Amino acid sequence: MAENIDIKVANAMDLEGILKLQSENQISQGGTLSAELSRNQIEEMMTDMPQIVAYINDEIVGFLLTTSQAANRKRQVPIVDAMFSSYTPPNTNSYIYGPVCVSQSQRGKGLAQMMFNELLYRAPNREGILFIKSDNESSLRAHEKMGLKKVSSFNFNTAEFHVFSYLFSSNEAKEERK
Repeated sequence: MAENIDIKVANAMDLEGILKLQSENQISQGGTLSAELSRNQIEEMMTDMPQIVAYINDEIVGFLLTTSQAANRKRQVPIVDAMFSSYTPPNTNSYIYGPVCVSQSQRGKGLAQMMFNELLYRAPNREGILFIKSDNESSLRAHEKMGLKKVSSFNFNTAEFHVFSYLFSSNEAKEERK
């Protein structure tokens, strides 16, 4: 890849870029994101867990957002509650992985893997849990390739979703980041 990609932990300066990319990738815009988070929600997430962004030049071309179980319980998001009804993680230190979004121009270039590796480095030894709509074949393939395992399925608003989980040790995370 010839472009210079910078993967880092997001901060308040990254909010506009995250919101812009999120808006461009909503289902209503032809994207695959199932929900739209508000500025306040993303700001709260930044105080809770590492949020990962990918830059090329001065533009955010990807993000990977995460939320601890404790912070999620305060938010009460129905689709996440449905996910946890179908899969109960073995410990309370787990977190919700996602949403993850890569700009259309950068898809298929390994950017999601790079952001995932940074997240593993920043939050090792913790189980991550996510859901993917069953018809989102590119996301399903990408996450299976990254080593995530399907642990459950659930239905929400007439759509089927698959639940995936992962747990990598800090040593595995360091190796993946290289």
